[in-house]
Amino acid sequence: MNDTTLKSIAKSLVPENYLALANDARQERDKQIKVLLEQRKLPLSGWSEPMIEYMISELALLDTNNFPSRCGVGEREGRVICDLVRRRHYNFAHGIGRSGNLMDAQPKAAGSTIMSNLTNNLVRDLICSIGIPTCTKAIVVPLATGMTVMLTLRAIHSKRPTSRFVLWSRVDQQSCFKSIVAAGLTPVIIDSLLASECCETDRTQTQHEPVSTFATDVVAFETKIQELGAEHICCILSTTSCFAPRSSDDLGALSKLCQNYDIPHVVNNAYGLQSSYFCHQLNQGSRVGRIDAFIQSTDKNLLVPVGGAIVAGFQNDTVETVARLYPGRASCSQSLDVLMTLLSLGLTGYRELMKTRQEMHQMLLEGLTELAKTHNERVLPCRNPISIAMSLGTFQTSSCRLEVIGSMLQKRGVSGCRIVSTADSKTIDGHSFLRWGSHSSRTTVPYLTASVSLGIERKEVTIFLAKLDEVLRKYRTKCMGA
Repeated sequence: MNDTTLKSIAKSLVPENYLALANDARQERDKQIKVLLEQRKLPLSGWSEPMIEYMISELALLDTNNFPSRCGVGEREGRVICDLVRRRHYNFAHGIGRSGNLMDAQPKAAGSTIMSNLTNNLVRDLICSIGIPTCTKAIVVPLATGMTVMLTLRAIHSKRPTSRFVLWSRVDQQSCFKSIVAAGLTPVIIDSLLASECCETDRTQTQHEPVSTFATDVVAFETKIQELGAEHICCILSTTSCFAPRSSDDLGALSKLCQNYDIPHVVNNAYGLQSSYFCHQLNQGSRVGRIDAFIQSTDKNLLVPVGGAIVAGFQNDTVETVARLYPGRASCSQSLDVLMTLLSLGLTGYRELMKTRQEMHQMLLEGLTELAKTHNERVLPCRNPISIAMSLGTFQTSSCRLEVIGSMLQKRGVSGCRIVSTADSKTIDGHSFLRWGSHSSRTTVPYLTASVSLGIERKEVTIFLAKLDEVLRKYRTKCMGA
């Protein structure tokens, strides 16, 4: 309803003073939406669910499939036969973009177009507000992270058609590696360096035991550039967020290298937005060198269902090339999920989630450190603000596989904990990875990992520590007779 409609309501239906109060509330809601559409910035405080639904419903009514006078004779008219599906998507059915560009407006879908563009603006504003202020462009792509990395590699290759190699700092996550192969490019795997350090061990031991931490082999990257020729290299693909004990690549050094040799640089920031440390690394990398695009998952960073990713950059050209490369229309589900989530949280709500996650990481780190001492193990040194690794060296035995520990945790409802024995190898598309899962062919210490991701609760950390202690004791009794 608008002012004209409300003024036409007869006084016999509702007293005029009651109607005036109701109209004031409606105008306040409309003003809130007007400010959002004009400023295109994430609200400081989150909106209520009725307010979000009010705006989404208003936008959906702008699409032709919801016109009262519609008469569709095209091949795609936004017809949805199942009412459950229609309600699930809030009456949006046309998707976003057109055949030539993911960001193009649709003549049949004014509301969907507004929704998509508004979401992209709010995502960029969030990125700028949480630690990457120089980000100039961000879009939500309705593909999971690996496929979005592949699309980005293809977009960069379109500008460097004679190139064929992607220099990739090894991280043992299949989707990242397979995105290179799926893009039709040749991966060149650069193994990490292991920098020896000393770590305090159990108080019963008399010596410090040497352990290792990962470091980006920048020299190996430069050697490969000189060997292959910069013009034959499509890009360098680096990683921020990953499983411990691997930490973020040295984005500053790799960014400078890319700038010096005029090579594009893509960063897999899969779940890095939730960490102020990773955001700072990205911002610093763009400041001292070259980063063409950084890609992150919507489900890991924004707590929505799997299926979307964000491509962002410090200049518009690469992000816009990705949008132009996307073929056909795209699902609007991911953009709608992101929009509603961001509006419900507001900037303050998201920052509070980041703060809580950081506190829970410290809690888990302290808990695992104490637990490790109890079992004569150690937390592996790693500058990783999300994932933590604890050694399992004293649990190695010929009678049981270490993976049994993971199975025992799964049966107790613990998900996400990874067990790495460092004894496994894997071949993916003809490429062999020695000691798969450990991120390096040089590692020898078996370990388990646990991550503190956005939205984790204190009780989950407490329960995990208790169940892990129980499992380790039972494993030692069962498999080692101790």
